[in-house]
Amino acid sequence: MTDRTELLEAALDSLPDGIAVFGTEDKVIFWNQAAQGITGYAALELLAQPIPEGLEPLLLERNLNEESRADAEQPEGRRALVHARHKLGHGVPVMSRMLVLRDGLGERLGAATIFHPALSLDALPCSETGEGPDAEESRAELEERLRTAFDDFARGGPPFGVLWIGIDQAEELRKTHGAGAHRTMLEKVRHALAQGLRPAEEMSRCGDGEFLVVAHERSAEMLAAHARALAGLARTADFRWWGDRVSLTVSIGAAQAVSSNAETLAQLLERAREAMISSSRAGGNRATAASGSNQSTPAMEESTCSPS
Repeated sequence: MTDRTELLEAALDSLPDGIAVFGTEDKVIFWNQAAQGITGYAALELLAQPIPEGLEPLLLERNLNEESRADAEQPEGRRALVHARHKLGHGVPVMSRMLVLRDGLGERLGAATIFHPALSLDALPCSETGEGPDAEESRAELEERLRTAFDDFARGGPPFGVLWIGIDQAEELRKTHGAGAHRTMLEKVRHALAQGLRPAEEMSRCGDGEFLVVAHERSAEMLAAHARALAGLARTADFRWWGDRVSLTVSIGAAQAVSSNAETLAQLLERAREAMISSSRAGGNRATAASGSNQSTPAMEESTCSPS
């Protein structure tokens, strides 16, 4: 008869996320197959050994021997983007979260870390939104939302699509009116677009003049129609800056995930981005639906908004 421990280990080995369990002395006591695939280290190399130097970031800079007082100061289970090092020497950005393991009396037994590869900067081709920890954390949160929605869809969950929105006047406005006008523009457009979002949708900043919307429309046609509606709402974001009226429009790329294993999240994002660029090159103020073959085909175009 199969031992319960063997069943548990087999179940953890079948998960797509890396699972690492550490004892109270930072020694590895479990390392699943996904962890090996992500880091290059096999379980036989690590079991009963301290975690290698290049993998220490997986501990999220927490000492497993600290008193429980410190635990209260750092919420357990919080996700973070960390940079580990593969056995072959190259960097491996991963999204990681740590859970403290305790016995029935609350005594600390060790910790478990759950992690998966993070999108590379090239895989999430947003222009920079700033520098420092806040910008990196925002980018990590955006990636986590995208990956969660994509993984849920791949497992038979709700439909998933991406709207990549670029403000047509962003670059020119920063040059002619400065950073203050640029910040006002972002808030005006964000507020206008928020009026048209579905209850389950999330919108995140993705660059100096770009946003990403995680959408759950049932079809590519419905996603394209939603994109056209948002393009219309963006035209209501006009504002005045030092007496000048600033008219705003957006270019939108819409990409719907397909029900197969033929496309990665990075490829889906690239399709949405290319469709947004196609909208911009066609004059802006319109939405373009990306086809499933990495080619972009224009959806119904929005007419250019003339200032009144």
